[in-house]
Amino acid sequence: MKVTPLDLRQQKFKTVMRGYDRAEVEGFLNETAEDYEQALREADRLRDDLTRLQSSLDEHREGERNLRNTLLTAQRLADEIRNNAEAEGKRLIREAEGRSDLTISKAQSRLDEVQREIDGLRLKRRDVENSLESTISTLRNALEFVREQDQKERDEKILLHRPRPVEAQPVVPVRVLDELKVAEA
Repeated sequence: MKVTPLDLRQQKFKTVMRGYDRAEVEGFLNETAEDYEQALREADRLRDDLTRLQSSLDEHREGERNLRNTLLTAQRLADEIRNNAEAEGKRLIREAEGRSDLTISKAQSRLDEVQREIDGLRLKRRDVENSLESTISTLRNALEFVREQDQKERDEKILLHRPRPVEAQPVVPVRVLDELKVAEA
């Protein structure tokens, strides 16, 4: 049975001889009713506070749970992104190494080809130089031969036009004169 403050105020006791002082009992009951009423109000306020705090606590727990789930999801996502980035980086490095090997191979092939071309051009240059030297030598010999022929013709013309001395001089063939000139030179 639940007793309320109003029950305490309205409570009536039987009167007996030699009983308690009625005013004192009623005063005590009124004080008790007021204290009880205040205690009930305080209990209601505390229940309301408890309900409000319990609700707040539930919200905080839900927020913590959401935050924990979010952090776990973020961690998993970060791990996944890092793993994907590492895999992509390794793939890019492999591709770059493959392209660099191919480029180096092509460059080496081109270098070998250019070196062969240079060697071929050097051989052609030597051939051209030898050919030019041979042509120059042939032309020099031909020029010397032509000069010699011109000189012989001039010498013969001079001998023909030269007055003959009175004394008899031995006649030296032109060929002998040419040999002397060559020997003098």
